[in-house]
Amino acid sequence: MLDAGLEVMRLSHVYQTEAVETFSQPLFLNQVAELCGTTLPPPQTTMARLLRIEYALGRRREVEKGPRLIDLDLLLYPNQISETAFLTLPHPRLHRRRFVLQPLAELAPHLRHPVLNKSITELLNEVEDASTVTLWRPDRS
Repeated sequence: MLDAGLEVMRLSHVYQTEAVETFSQPLFLNQVAELCGTTLPPPQTTMARLLRIEYALGRRREVEKGPRLIDLDLLLYPNQISETAFLTLPHPRLHRRRFVLQPLAELAPHLRHPVLNKSITELLNEVEDASTVTLWRPDRS
């Protein structure tokens, strides 16, 4: 259970990806989770919980787009379009990032972006981001 009334329902595979729009860094691991619940908390509450999880796992936001141990983002939320200083939904760069679209398309290829009115598959096929996104295979040696 992630939080009262909210749980992880499905996870995409883990993808190994290049750093995009950031400092030269080692490869990242990315994954998308589908969260569900009988009584969904407001998206701001969910985002605050994600930030607390990041902090508990050792993330410190010392340098913008700098190296980080973990980065949790809220990409979409049912029936929510909003833009505040704390949270923008849908995530403002979701449609521009292959490392987000590829695992999201694995879980929800037909889901429609609520602002662009395109499916996740359509967005993935149109994305200009040419960064490498591959299935992660941990070294088993």
